[in-house]
Amino acid sequence: MTSLNNRYDFVLFLDVENGNPNGDPDAGNMPRMDPETGQGLMSDVSIKRKLRNYVLAKHENKSPHRIYFTERAVLNAVNMEAWDNTGVEAPETGNKRDYSKLPKKDAEAKKLTDWMCANFWDIRTFGAVMTTGVNAGQVRGPVQLSFARSEERIMPLEVTITRSSVTNEKDRDKERTMGRKNVVPYGLYRMHGFINANLARKTGFEEEDLELLWTAFRDMLDLDRSAARGLMAARRLIAFKHDSLLGNAQAHRLFERVAVSRVHGDDDLPVGDNRLHNWPPARAFSDYRIDVANGDLPQGVCLYEPF
Repeated sequence: MTSLNNRYDFVLFLDVENGNPNGDPDAGNMPRMDPETGQGLMSDVSIKRKLRNYVLAKHENKSPHRIYFTERAVLNAVNMEAWDNTGVEAPETGNKRDYSKLPKKDAEAKKLTDWMCANFWDIRTFGAVMTTGVNAGQVRGPVQLSFARSEERIMPLEVTITRSSVTNEKDRDKERTMGRKNVVPYGLYRMHGFINANLARKTGFEEEDLELLWTAFRDMLDLDRSAARGLMAARRLIAFKHDSLLGNAQAHRLFERVAVSRVHGDDDLPVGDNRLHNWPPARAFSDYRIDVANGDLPQGVCLYEPF
């Protein structure tokens, strides 16, 4: 395995067509939105779930690519594996071993978190708080993601659907059941991400893990198909690679180099231009153009596009 020696800041573009990319349980599962701007949102948690599911399917939950946060996982039982496999003894409370407390010696406590990082891809990538009764410590992950935000306002639609079947025998002669489905006709979403090489060295996140992360961003939506999410695709990943651990430029300055424009015929306008009100709404990725100002990059920074 090869240690990660470079900081990365990256921008991911993904889109949705006739689907609900991330429902809001506090709003009847309507697509998440910024109420002030009307822009659509996807939480970082929802994106991490898709990444975890991809790695889980690809590596069948085998070390060193196990996934800690899986569906219906019993976290205390998983945490206990670290104690059992490292041979670390829990401190005593009364006459019993108390696994809710870490050992007093830092070296012993580190064995537990190191074992978890070595075996679970999502822990050494995103970090985890493993203090749920059985304590295996906590880890701050090197990879952090922002919320994804649509480039323009979205127009969520509530579509009526019907079901011809009934649930119970007594309802056989009733009318068909009516229901609702929430969709976004089209939205292009932009997410920012950060990879801290210093933290990567602490968790054991290495170059091979980074390549798996890039692949997961590219292919995660192909393993996440459902009737609710419509047609979703990861369109472009633009990464700024620094030649040092600490980085050579501020992330927000690099992100400002990535601009999105609307395209209509032979015309184009930057997203946010008031004149777009007279244009038809975007309904495909081809209605947008993504430009990167890659000239005169800060010294020590290079542009890198994994896909």
